[in-house]
Amino acid sequence: MPMLTFKVARLLVGAAVLTATGGAIAATPAPAGMTLASLKGDPAKGEKVFVQCKTCHVAEKGVNRIGPSLFGVVGRHASTVPGYAYSAANKKSNLTWTADQLFTYLESPQKVVPGTKMTFAGLKKPQDRADVIAYLKTKA
Repeated sequence: MPMLTFKVARLLVGAAVLTATGGAIAATPAPAGMTLASLKGDPAKGEKVFVQCKTCHVAEKGVNRIGPSLFGVVGRHASTVPGYAYSAANKKSNLTWTADQLFTYLESPQKVVPGTKMTFAGLKKPQDRADVIAYLKTKA
């Protein structure tokens, strides 16, 4: 039986690395060191990405769902939305939702706050996170 050899090619496109192996292309996380400051968030695009969040969250003041309202979230201290029952992990996190903290959290909520009730796997594309944060900044 002949041995098959696949070449691997990596190409940086925007904020994602595309890896081609044997004709298949898969997106992998952006290069280490990608920061919010290196990206320009687009609120209109962020509103479209936010659709994924609407199962659990809205950006309307005083409206909690499965998750707390995200109205005014940028700059707010964690676990402070009235009427929402936060997990013990969130209460103990002592986080303030700065844009940079949200950028990190939205990539992998469970990694940043182990034990959080937020079961969302995260937004792996840095540009999507930057866009959602830009959108949330308009909701204050």
